[in-house]
Amino acid sequence: MPRTPNRAVMIWLYIFAGIVAFLVVFGGFTRLTRSGLSIVEWNPINGTVPPMGQHQWEAEFAKYKESPEYQLVNQGMTLEEYKYIFYVEWFHRLVARLAGLVYAFPVFYFLFRKTIPFKEFGIYFWMGILFIGQAVMGWLMVYSGLVDRPAVSHLRLTAHLLLALSLFSLAIWTATGHRHGFHNPEKKAKWSLATKLSVWSLVVLVIQISYGGMTAGLKAGHVSDTWPLMFGKWFPPNLFNSFINIFETPQTIVFIHRWFGWLGLLLVPYTYSLIKKQNYPADIQKGLLWLTGVVALQITLGVLTILSYVNIVIALLHQANAIVLLGLAVFFIHRFRAVDEARV
Repeated sequence: MPRTPNRAVMIWLYIFAGIVAFLVVFGGFTRLTRSGLSIVEWNPINGTVPPMGQHQWEAEFAKYKESPEYQLVNQGMTLEEYKYIFYVEWFHRLVARLAGLVYAFPVFYFLFRKTIPFKEFGIYFWMGILFIGQAVMGWLMVYSGLVDRPAVSHLRLTAHLLLALSLFSLAIWTATGHRHGFHNPEKKAKWSLATKLSVWSLVVLVIQISYGGMTAGLKAGHVSDTWPLMFGKWFPPNLFNSFINIFETPQTIVFIHRWFGWLGLLLVPYTYSLIKKQNYPADIQKGLLWLTGVVALQITLGVLTILSYVNIVIALLHQANAIVLLGLAVFFIHRFRAVDEARV
């Protein structure tokens, strides 16, 4: 684990985390505009440059015409219409390539200059592995929609999302260490109740994000545009008549996604009341108060996404706010553990 703080490394990690966050949100835009299956090949090098000239565009369009999405959804699409969805997906992949460069060049520079000591390189190495993993999963996700149906696997989409957010979280955690100091493993500090609650809040958030990914992959947000009732009922029938429903059935998945997040709205204010009584530092108290507001905003955006029948702007704000929540959750766990160690 890192022990050598450095402001330049901290700034790089925050910038990198910001790019990953943008990539996740733009991935949501790509999905909502049905652009993700427009490029049917994975060319990490050659694909950097879009088609040039009418002949190349027609050749690329001909490949797309062989895909299930064109044949079952976009039959009759013009070349100009195809160019729009192509450029959306191409830009998504371009930003991913740039993110890889923003990771690779600085990390090797800092390693070469010994700004990052080699013995502390492990966590930065795992960032690289996570980046490669989410890129590979991204292609496996796209490939699943090119075989026999015009939709990607919702499980692969969720895995792609979680790998990207794991990378984002690791970058935020390490950057926070560079800013506020790294934890000392030699200090056997007990986990306080506040720290445990913050970890449980993160667990709730990760489950909620996972169900958000499955909801998106199955387009389950379109199942019902009423709230709080679904199909005129608080608890529609047959939601949990099979274990597989919680991973495969759109109605069950969106029902869980609708209500599980409310647990976070209970945990965060309770944690705030606890740390206020125990006289935690003022910045943590103020931050948790803001976090409660961000959780409330997230639930509000979720409800508005349902009522608007998945309006693209509201849906993307909902997704972006979830990333903000994740970053704050990681930050607070780091800060709570620092307080635990300081009190030893």
